[in-house]
Formats: sequence, C-alpha cells, structure tokens
Amino acid sequence: MDNRTFTNRIVVLDTETTGLNPQEGHRIIEIGCVELVKRRLTGKRFHVYINPDRLIDEGAIAVHGITNQFLDNKPHFEQIVDDFIAFIQGAELVIHNAPFDVGFINHEFSRLQNKVGDVAEHSQVFDTLAYARLKHPGQRNSLDALCKRYGIDNSHRDLHGALLDAEILADVFLLMTGGQSSLLDEGLPGTNESIANKNIKRVSADRPALTVIRCNDEELMAHQLRLEAIEKAGGACIWNSDV
Repeated sequence: MDNRTFTNRIVVLDTETTGLNPQEGHRIIEIGCVELVKRRLTGKRFHVYINPDRLIDEGAIAVHGITNQFLDNKPHFEQIVDDFIAFIQGAELVIHNAPFDVGFINHEFSRLQNKVGDVAEHSQVFDTLAYARLKHPGQRNSLDALCKRYGIDNSHRDLHGALLDAEILADVFLLMTGGQSSLLDEGLPGTNESIANKNIKRVSADRPALTVIRCNDEELMAHQLRLEAIEKAGGACIWNSDV
C-alpha cells in the first residue's frame, strides 16, 4: 500500500479527447481541474474546451457528448497552454488512469513550437486507478465503482465530462486516501497490527483540559451534505437518526 505523504497543493485532473490514442492523431478537447490545499477544496478550478482541428470519433461522442460543432469556436491548445501550466505548476496531479491523460497532455506539449517539456517537469502524478487496484485487488475500480464503494452520489453523471469527473474524483481521492473505509480494513496505518505494535502511553490524571474546537457553519453544512449523499447512495447514517 502506498502510504506516501501528499504535497499541500493537489490538482485533481481529467480530460476528454477525440479518441483513444494520441499516436493516431487524436487530441484533447476538454480539460477539467479542481484544486485541493491541505486536503480541502479551495473552489479554484481550471476548465476549458479546446478546438482539436480534427473530427471526433463517434464512439467518443457517445461517451462525453461533445460535438464537432460545439468546438468550432473554442480556443486551440496553444492558446490555453500557459494558463494550464500555471495552474498545475508545482502541484501533485491526481488522475484516474493517469497514463491515458498524461500521454495525451505530453503529446499536446510535443506539438507546440515553444517547447514546454512534459508533465513530469511541472508536476508529480498520483494515479488513483493504480492505487485503487492495490487497495481493492480483484474488484472493479472504475470511477463509478469507486463512487458506489465509498458512498459518493454520482447520479448526475449521465455522460463523462472533464470538470464533473474531476470533482467526483476529488471526493473519491479524499475518502480513499483518508484512512479506513470500514472497521475491518487491514494494512492501513493505525489499524490492527500497527496499533498492537505501538506502546500504550498512560495519560496523566492532572493533565490540562482538552481544547474543544467546534465546527463553523461552512463545515457543518459540508458535513450535512456528505450525510445526505451517503443516504442517497443507499447507506445508513446513524448521525441522521433519532436513536
């Protein structure tokens, strides 16, 4: 299991494309990013549609619903690349199936007259698909499957979209890397054997009283929205119960 420490600034990223393989001339048509700082959404986003100067495969349109006509008046990649690099610079990129998106981004970078290197020169990359396969071996680990596993409501996701998928992936990432998903989780720091192997320290009876930090209205609202999302996904929230 990857117990890495993440940087303070994380950018969750997704792309949509004209097809599956950049080596066959396929291009990026949408980039969506959301920013996390100290594992909290900041509200900062980077979202752009891009004119690929080529037709989109019919199979790709069926997945994301983006049409050739819609992209006719959108900027080209070279027009948005400076803003994009500025947004991801120095951050850790969280991507589901990172080789796909990174491969497309690096291909777009390579086409530019002003060379900007590749993704690795600007950001670190964390692949949530690879992480999920380690954490949940033998199980389905698509974004939809992870939403179901972690009680995240994605019922509004009829089609793929880069920004929407980045927002959903941010929720998945925070839950998947935040600790236990059940009381019986094994192999996570702070559970089972790792607890048993730590020395137990007694707390002095004359210690000062603990400081109670109460949540503010914004945190309380975020907590309530999370409980509602769990219930919509079929979970049972004892916090919403009168028992």
